[in-house]
Amino acid sequence: MALFFNSGQSCCGIERIYVHRSLYDAFLERALPIVQGYQLGNPLDESTNMGPMAQATAIPFLHEQVKEAVSMGAKLLCGGEPTADAHGKGRFFAPTLLSECDHRMSLMMEESFGPVLGVKPVDSDEEAVALMNDSPYGLTAVVFTSDQERAEKMAAKVNTGTFFMNRCDYLDPYLPWTGVGNTGKGVSLSSHGFDGVVRLKGHHLKLET
Repeated sequence: MALFFNSGQSCCGIERIYVHRSLYDAFLERALPIVQGYQLGNPLDESTNMGPMAQATAIPFLHEQVKEAVSMGAKLLCGGEPTADAHGKGRFFAPTLLSECDHRMSLMMEESFGPVLGVKPVDSDEEAVALMNDSPYGLTAVVFTSDQERAEKMAAKVNTGTFFMNRCDYLDPYLPWTGVGNTGKGVSLSSHGFDGVVRLKGHHLKLET
């Protein structure tokens, strides 16, 4: 859901996934029916769980990303094409899952802002961290693990504004919302967010005359 929420048009949506090689095939086997199960349509319809794209330019951009990845060796498991809802209406892109992706592909290096997910196997936490940091962006990152100490060690090494464990795309009013690299500038949410839009003023009072 962290990827396909709002048709992938969320600034902190998941753009790419790294899975340990020992779990890679099982992950793809479980992920595929979830991706295939999204119902495209009018957001006002209760049966819809993925709506259209906001920008007309998003459709050809996503299509080119998918075609490029496949030409470089990625395996298209589902989606990958412009589409419409059951009534033939709407500006939709089919929920897309690709495996065997790598960082030569733009979908693994650029923000897609659409329902396109590339997955790559890794052999260690160190490899995963190196790949997570191999990006011009750095808003959020997440790891899924039952080992909190392991997650905290990775959090210290991953270069992002927010680091999640076992959840994604979640805001907390007590924590700053910020990013690094080309993600953006400044801080929002929490008291840290107010610091950027206020000017400090000092009051120096001497009580004795």
